[in-house]
Amino acid sequence: MKKTPFRLTPYQVQWLLVVGFLTVGYALYLRYLAIEFSTVALACDAGLQTMLCKTRILATYLFKNSVFGVVALIIAALHVVRPSIVLLTGGLIAAGFGIVLYNIALSGLAIGLLILGFARPAPATA
Repeated sequence: MKKTPFRLTPYQVQWLLVVGFLTVGYALYLRYLAIEFSTVALACDAGLQTMLCKTRILATYLFKNSVFGVVALIIAALHVVRPSIVLLTGGLIAAGFGIVLYNIALSGLAIGLLILGFARPAPATA
């Protein structure tokens, strides 16, 4: 009995494109207009309590502890074991944030594992 590899439908590809562009776009916004922008950085460090400053603090904490890369790697490993669109979407989100927000090594490895998940057979449906 031959098992077919994991394949995406055109609607799933479009979904992943939208999610990927939104994730990387928001991560670029955070990096260049919240974390590295000196005016915002100085205002937030001085004690400004806005949503942007709270998001900046959260993103800084997460990338300093490599959370984006570790989460992307865990989800990608699960995707290799049992490929699904849900795991692929979660891995894409975590890896997109990780690539833009300084967790390049782990997120790059996760992207490679996500691609490798297409070589696995699709899970059997009952």
